[in-house]
Amino acid sequence: MKRALAFALVLLACAPASAHVGSDDVFFEGDAGPYKLFVTVRPPDVIPGVAEVQIRASAPDVERIRIVPLELTGEGARFAPTPDVAARLAEDPQLYTGHLWMMTAGAWQVRVTADGARGSGELAVPVPTLPKRTKGMQAALGVSLAALLALLAFAAVSIVGANRREGALEPGVEPDAATLARARRTMIFAALAVAAAIAGGAEWWRAEAAEYAGYVYKPLALAATVDGNQLELRLHDPGWLRSRGVDDLLPDHDHLMHLFVLGAPSLERVWHLHPVQREPGVFAQALPAMPRGRYQLFADVVHRSGVAETLVATLDLASDIAGAPLEGDDAAGQAPPLDGESNRTVAQLSDGARMIWQRDPGPLTARRPTIFQFRVEDAAGRPAGDLELYMGMLGHAAFVRRDFGVFAHVHPSGSVPMAQLALADPSAHHHHMGGAIPSEIGFPYGFPSPGDYRIFVQVKRRGRVETAAFDARVTP
Repeated sequence: MKRALAFALVLLACAPASAHVGSDDVFFEGDAGPYKLFVTVRPPDVIPGVAEVQIRASAPDVERIRIVPLELTGEGARFAPTPDVAARLAEDPQLYTGHLWMMTAGAWQVRVTADGARGSGELAVPVPTLPKRTKGMQAALGVSLAALLALLAFAAVSIVGANRREGALEPGVEPDAATLARARRTMIFAALAVAAAIAGGAEWWRAEAAEYAGYVYKPLALAATVDGNQLELRLHDPGWLRSRGVDDLLPDHDHLMHLFVLGAPSLERVWHLHPVQREPGVFAQALPAMPRGRYQLFADVVHRSGVAETLVATLDLASDIAGAPLEGDDAAGQAPPLDGESNRTVAQLSDGARMIWQRDPGPLTARRPTIFQFRVEDAAGRPAGDLELYMGMLGHAAFVRRDFGVFAHVHPSGSVPMAQLALADPSAHHHHMGGAIPSEIGFPYGFPSPGDYRIFVQVKRRGRVETAAFDARVTP
């Protein structure tokens, strides 16, 4: 009976990701020595390709910023080439821009050096280099090249024929019938040779294209089944880089997997869970109480190579699940359905407390790097003084587009997983340590595309994780 009650039909779904779904840009706020920098990197979707880098200095005393691309780990991370000097914008002197070549697929970093009145400092920003597609040739260029190839082929055959027909004749002497016949036979053989060369070139091109198609990023697939209240997740590698598998995961915030379960389609429920690995590629989680319905699953993992992925699946529960109490870092939240009309900037927490989104006036636009600021107040409207670290961070946020085409798990330092930061700079300590926990939290991020979004923000108060939900309409 219990098994039948919790029976679930699972639809397998997967989407390209770079630690996120539909949100490829990297956002990171950190300290380069004495300077606080907000770094945005837009990786190329074709590798080799050029990444766009934008850096905003929080203070005006930065005089120069240099940037250089490096592999995230290994020998390639030790020997840096000569860095490029980022261009300083005349109309905004605290904003710097640059472009960097990313040469191979996998995990890279952009190393940033800031020089100024207070000396020099450096930080590393991990950047995924996941080739998402092959770049097609422009139609006009293809037509032009085809016409040029036809002209060259015709010219080659004509030159061979002319040489056979007239090459040995004295000036002014006309070729006889036998010479003309030999010339025609030679031109036929030349045409066949040219056609064979063109066919061979086309076959080589197809082989190269097929090899690159195998180089295009293929995310891990995720399959989910439910028995009673036990969720089982199985990872499958469809084949991509040999450095990536299902048995090479690193802990991130002390967990190998961070699983977000979102109610579909109205995003009124969220669970942030941490399944336990039973064997390589197989995870298990005791589900909490959940009503029947459809749920979207997003599972974050980080590989030893530094490649981070978000795996996607859709789960249909045919019946309610009685569930088990949440334990440890697992948390849940509930909010009114996302209707696309609300502009929710205040969320109620327990004990009369509330969280306020301190958003700037005016419309929210896509592809604009922003620090999303949230303030926690107690029941009397004062800054809350009871916040604690949640998995070593001031808080966690998830940005989700209404159609689930965008999902990003973001920290106060940005969209980079802590496991990646540890690989980029093992000596750095990236967790907030010591002192009172502030009541205001910022999350560096930028909406990748227009649409209606829900923002879930999780903080910990007096040993309890609380979830606030906010709504945003993003314009182009």
